[in-house]
Amino acid sequence: MNIIVQISRFLVGGLFIFSGLIKINDPVGTAIKLEEYFEVFAADFAPFFAYLVPAALFFSVLLSVLEVVLGVAVLLNYRMRITAWILLGLIVFFTFLTFYSAYFNKVTDCGCFGDAIKLTPWQSFIKDIILLVLILLLFLYRDRVEPFLDQGRADITIGVVALVNIAGAIIAIQHLPYIDFRAYKVGANIPQLMQPSAQLKYKYIMTKDGKEEEFMDYPSDGGYEFKEMVLLNPEAQPKITDYSVWNPEGDFTEQTFEGDKFIIIMYDAQKADTESLDEIKRLSSKLPEHIDPIILTASGETIFESFRHEHQLALPYYFADATVLKTIIRSNPGLVLMQDGVVLAKWHHNDVPEAKAIEQLINRDIASSN
Repeated sequence: MNIIVQISRFLVGGLFIFSGLIKINDPVGTAIKLEEYFEVFAADFAPFFAYLVPAALFFSVLLSVLEVVLGVAVLLNYRMRITAWILLGLIVFFTFLTFYSAYFNKVTDCGCFGDAIKLTPWQSFIKDIILLVLILLLFLYRDRVEPFLDQGRADITIGVVALVNIAGAIIAIQHLPYIDFRAYKVGANIPQLMQPSAQLKYKYIMTKDGKEEEFMDYPSDGGYEFKEMVLLNPEAQPKITDYSVWNPEGDFTEQTFEGDKFIIIMYDAQKADTESLDEIKRLSSKLPEHIDPIILTASGETIFESFRHEHQLALPYYFADATVLKTIIRSNPGLVLMQDGVVLAKWHHNDVPEAKAIEQLINRDIASSN
């Protein structure tokens, strides 16, 4: 049994550290997911959950750091009486959360591992059931383990781990994620990612006379009743399916893939950080003529028109889905440089580049393609 407990300790500790570090890499992304949960709970359980939405970023950092700290604590057998209780409470809560999401199809991605590893709701629930069993073992044997470090050194280690991860989360919030796991990362060719990587293949499940049959081609014979169409190669599906840009005149998605584009993303103008707007406007005015500065926003036309006039943003603007814009960049406003639909660079509003740096990026990409 001791070997099983030790294996459980390493699995639980390692998984909690990995999960926490993935979230610390992108606290804003985790906050977006928490907002989704709070809104669902507000509608399904109690309205007070809606008041937690503005604090989603705080809870994101708290949860992420707590996961790493608990993971390290388990590996060090640190204060296991307290650690085991906290672990058990968290995993019971998460198991309920993932079951509720899966059974009622409320949140289709739990965000357990951020954008690094996507799990379906039922996969998340199964993962939590396995963790629950492992943590129950640690809980039952919590009084029989010896700490690896003396109390003083262990306290210092846990304190340092907490402080380092809090600092890491703050840096990621004030700039951009250290590693971008999303489809819109630097180097991504958006038009290509909007196309399937291979021809999609399907099988058709039909019924006739109470019997179920499968066909690779849709049957032309009469008498069959369609039941289901199953995709056989889901890995070939487009990685990007929801990128769309428009204005009252029509669709402008393809135009954003033409030439050099300096895109200012402002998914919520009312919540946008405005301190950097003057710097962004100066940069836009210094760009060469072949680089087109445009704004993408999810705010309504009336709201954005008012915002644009208030801040003298004399740039063409278009609309896009808020979730898509938040996926492209974790900054409001955020800056994206694209050439023929390829993402060349992204900047947080705290890191507005010089016009010369943008020209160098464009010229370097042109030189590399020749």
